[in-house]
Amino acid sequence: MVGHRFCEKLVEFGGTDKFEITVLGEEPRRAYDRVHLSEYFADKSADSLYLCTPDWYRSNGIKLLLSEPATSIDTIKRKLVTSLGTELDFDELIFATGSSPFVPPLEGLDKEGVFVYRTIEDLEQTMEYSKKVKKAAVLGGGLLGLEAAKALVDLGKETHVVEFAPRLMPRQLDDGGAAILKSKIEEIGVEIHLNKQTEKVLGNEKIEGFEFKDGGNLQFDMLIVSAGIRPRDELAKEAGIAVGERGGIIVDDGMGTNVYGIYAIGEVALHRNFIYGLVAPGYEMAETLAFNLCSPGSKPKVYIGSDLSTKLKLIGVEVASFGDALGQSEHIPIVFKNPRSGVYKKLVISPDGKYLLGGILVGDAKAYGNLLSFYLNKMELPEEPETLIVGSVSAENLFGADALPDEAKICSCNNVSKGNILTAIREKECYDITSLKNCSKAGSGCGGCLPQVNSILKAELKVQGKVVTEHLCEHFKFSRKELFQVIKVKALKSFPDVIKEVGRGNGCEVCKPAVASILASVWNEPILKHREIQDTNDKYLANIQRGGTYSVVPRIPGGEITPEKLIAIGDVAKKYNLYCKITGGQRIDLLGARIDQLPAIWKDLIEFGFESGHAYGKSMRTVKSCVGSTWCRFGVQDSTSFAIKLEERYKGIRAPHKLKCGVSGCIRECAEARGKDFGIIATERGWNLYIGGNGGVNPKHAILFAEDLDEDTCVKYIDRYMMFYIRTADKLMRTSTWLEQLEGGIDYLKDVVINDRLGINSQLDEEMNALVNTYLCEWKDVVEDTEKQKKFRHFVNSSETDPNIKFIEERGQIRPVDWVEKDLVNS
Repeated sequence: MVGHRFCEKLVEFGGTDKFEITVLGEEPRRAYDRVHLSEYFADKSADSLYLCTPDWYRSNGIKLLLSEPATSIDTIKRKLVTSLGTELDFDELIFATGSSPFVPPLEGLDKEGVFVYRTIEDLEQTMEYSKKVKKAAVLGGGLLGLEAAKALVDLGKETHVVEFAPRLMPRQLDDGGAAILKSKIEEIGVEIHLNKQTEKVLGNEKIEGFEFKDGGNLQFDMLIVSAGIRPRDELAKEAGIAVGERGGIIVDDGMGTNVYGIYAIGEVALHRNFIYGLVAPGYEMAETLAFNLCSPGSKPKVYIGSDLSTKLKLIGVEVASFGDALGQSEHIPIVFKNPRSGVYKKLVISPDGKYLLGGILVGDAKAYGNLLSFYLNKMELPEEPETLIVGSVSAENLFGADALPDEAKICSCNNVSKGNILTAIREKECYDITSLKNCSKAGSGCGGCLPQVNSILKAELKVQGKVVTEHLCEHFKFSRKELFQVIKVKALKSFPDVIKEVGRGNGCEVCKPAVASILASVWNEPILKHREIQDTNDKYLANIQRGGTYSVVPRIPGGEITPEKLIAIGDVAKKYNLYCKITGGQRIDLLGARIDQLPAIWKDLIEFGFESGHAYGKSMRTVKSCVGSTWCRFGVQDSTSFAIKLEERYKGIRAPHKLKCGVSGCIRECAEARGKDFGIIATERGWNLYIGGNGGVNPKHAILFAEDLDEDTCVKYIDRYMMFYIRTADKLMRTSTWLEQLEGGIDYLKDVVINDRLGINSQLDEEMNALVNTYLCEWKDVVEDTEKQKKFRHFVNSSETDPNIKFIEERGQIRPVDWVEKDLVNS
């Protein structure tokens, strides 16, 4: 990660014009995000972790050699040799070799079943081996160790964590914070063993457990070692480059080693006798060195050390620490602790009570961004600093973006100041939060600073006299959210009414479908009442496919279907010669239908008890499920029944974008619930609700919203979440994007849905019930109306079918003929 950031900065500072750049990588992959490595267990794909596109290096003039590490360096001749025997000359050499997992020198840790947690290949080997074990352990209770434990739990293993120290995360948390974290982690089934010194590794060829010095023992079939890191400095040491007594390449404030023209950055660098194990300091080092190499005539940048503040979500628990969190300097501690709710907050303040020296937050880290500003910018505390973590006064109310100086650090992950953010807004015209994140990097790390970033953005736009409009289009001076409320309050029920009352002109291809969606969400009338303002799919209640035909997807709630209905689908497909495919949402897609055939196909399906699956609409699509406790030996709840209940409840509900759900009967997650707009995963005590995920072009993981819910409470929260999204999201905005841009994020949404912060929960409940109670199968609406059926033909003035529709046979079914090159050119 640090090596890649160095390359990015070289490109930014014009280094590609000054240097011929070669990057050597030991792994077979380009740079990827190790911070979120655990997400690989859920995604099973590296695509979401990569830090750049496959052609990024080449397009920026950088030569990338993968699976080809350097094996020897000659500092005199300025040459290095790679593992493939390639000889490379160099003028400047940068070590960004990072670190390797530290495996304690304990006899027996080379047995089968022992793994480390560092690379994607490590994770792949771990997942493969885990298929044949039931009980696993992690050696190490630090940050990575707990991430590994969560991964093992997600793999369905009985999981134990063994820690030498008397508390978890001993470098970040004190006894009180660690105790709360321990109780929260134990709630999900991880057993914690503290103060344990391993004396013997049990087993012959395969590991079978530990014997401890205190006489106890622990039996398990698989072990992940996460006992710290060691700098990858062996190559430097062999080349005569100075390293520290306990490892790490010694560097000065310019990242230079004792050999001219050779540098080190990241976890391999020993700076002022300290090695940083976080990515943010490595990024600072990378920027410092890249600037100095590319700007020889300028005043050199100096690296003086980094802030170790960090905020993360660990096994569903928010954890943050910053500054002198453990109170090692002269200080006064202020502590708030609520074991019942699993919240621990600690502020470390100066003896005179004026300044914040550090802090710890466990279970509730909403105040992290503002507290960090107090600490980083040495701002004076209020007279009663305890109000920052208890009571009604929040740090946000005590100062705004205007009160911060330009040099104030806002994003510690990427070392971004308020001045950097203002420059991006003023000079690069980053007028929205997405472009501002991409341009300045602020908020692209842990995300804890996003509320402040957004506040700075809004304040600056106000100063510039800019009106940030979110108009739907030129025909409506309203955002979708505003137009939703106008239509509801004024009881407008058609596009002509809406455009006449609050718009202008005749409308366009942007506002027409958006208004149609709003009308459907508010009044839930047959969608074809607004047929003329719909796009093609909604106009014909089917998805148009390549070749000009349409697909028909009947609803199969929860994926559960009787043999008779399976036969019925087969009969319909055979009758109309349709191509059949099982979808990813556990339904059957029938493709190849002509427009004029659609009503007849629907009629046949409806006679067998089917109805529209709404696969064509910006609406509730599917609720995917596993077989749950009904059939699966691992299931802890009946996921199929719950999935059917949810799909029957929400079927046909229109929204700004399509909606999908998954219900998994255990943490093995066979229904892929965390890749859905809302997903539910069974626990021994009920259901965990996740929201804001999706697949598609930009896959997003859903975020844990609430835990161990009973079915009724879970449904109530989903009702409100969906209605609040339908009310407030922009046109064609997925729930994940909506949640990312929602001011206050997940914490604010919890406050709205669970605590009724806005006092609208009863209205949200009523609105959802109204939609549920007025459901109408859109196919059946057409089948029962001969006038509507007349619209389903290819030519307005003829009953002839489309002569351009042609099929060929492949694997026993039809498919459209291939496009020829001239057709593609003409199109």
